[in-house]
Amino acid sequence: MDLLEPEAVDDALVDLAWTRLGGELVKVHRGPDFASSMAYANAVGALAEEMDHHPDIEIRWNEVTLHLSTHSAGGITALDIELARRIDALA
Repeated sequence: MDLLEPEAVDDALVDLAWTRLGGELVKVHRGPDFASSMAYANAVGALAEEMDHHPDIEIRWNEVTLHLSTHSAGGITALDIELARRIDALA
């Protein structure tokens, strides 16, 4: 999978609730409590399994932080953009 140029990533992010931080996409989801954070993380996990592409997930009490990149490619690819779109559709 080929890395996307930074400009292509920035163009895709116009329609997404993510930011680019170096060579990865980052999103912070805040909910009302721990149970909602776990439910969100589990929904993201189900999408990741469907796509066989897995974000790094940090879970705090009411906050889930997602980090997306294609580790084998060394940065952001079209696969990351597609998973970001599907994750955004959850909310």
